Amino acid sequence: MSDYVISCCSTVDLSAEYMAARNIEYVCFHFEVDGESYPDDLGHSIPFKDFYQMMRDGAMTRTSQVGVGEYEEYFEKFLAEGKDILHLSLSTGISGTYNSACVAALDLREKYPERKIYIVDSLAASSGFGLFMDKLADLRDEGKDIDTLHVWAENHKLNCLHWFFTSDLTYLIRGGRVSKASGFVGQLLNICPLLNVDYKGRLIAREKIRTKKKVIRRIVEKMEEEAEDGLDYSGKCFISNSDCYEDARAVADLIEARFPKLNGKVLINEIGTTIGSHTGPGTVALFFWGKKREN
Repeated sequence: MSDYVISCCSTVDLSAEYMAARNIEYVCFHFEVDGESYPDDLGHSIPFKDFYQMMRDGAMTRTSQVGVGEYEEYFEKFLAEGKDILHLSLSTGISGTYNSACVAALDLREKYPERKIYIVDSLAASSGFGLFMDKLADLRDEGKDIDTLHVWAENHKLNCLHWFFTSDLTYLIRGGRVSKASGFVGQLLNICPLLNVDYKGRLIAREKIRTKKKVIRRIVEKMEEEAEDGLDYSGKCFISNSDCYEDARAVADLIEARFPKLNGKVLINEIGTTIGSHTGPGTVALFFWGKKREN
């Protein structure tokens, strides 16, 4: 048994079974559906398919991050067991939860001065955040200590690349990421915007592509352009989707055909309720290791 835990937010968008198998700890964000609050607990409280159907039926959703007190309670159970902590937060470009975790860690270091508590801004989201945690689990299982993992995380977080598209602009318009005028025109012309997460961990629209078929091809082209070793990429590839599995499968099939050295099959996950509250149904996101994000 290691003398430390690797920890993250529930916004990694991996299944509870996968998290348990990889021995990755997590703390839950919160979301609301029409004013009723739930923990973002990897689909336990509300199955993802039901959640996205609620959104399609007009339900209003909101999210809230983990508070300082919640972090203190969550971290302390590990510290009391004599464990050090490496915790990665959802990107600061999306949420302020990193700051809450830092405040909690500062308070707990006074109470447990012999323990190490590292807090890292992942600059990642959804299953890209999950891919990052999966790599840290690999390094831990190879016998690396917590200090080595901390340095590796800080040095490599911008190499975890995120590309995604949506076939329904409704929720990007609602969240203010696309103007109402642009959204109306986009929907009229069947535009599927291609977005990524930039070097500051923010969601940025990069290209406007007409038709889903074309954007599926384009997102795979982005992986060809940016993946570590190009078509010889030998790392893992994760995809997440918000109740549009067939679209995710189409992307995965192209990747598995074009990247013969891929480490296993593409892992298709579901976008959880925190991220999904903002993307809505119809989003496919692609994650892999590659060139450092510089813009």
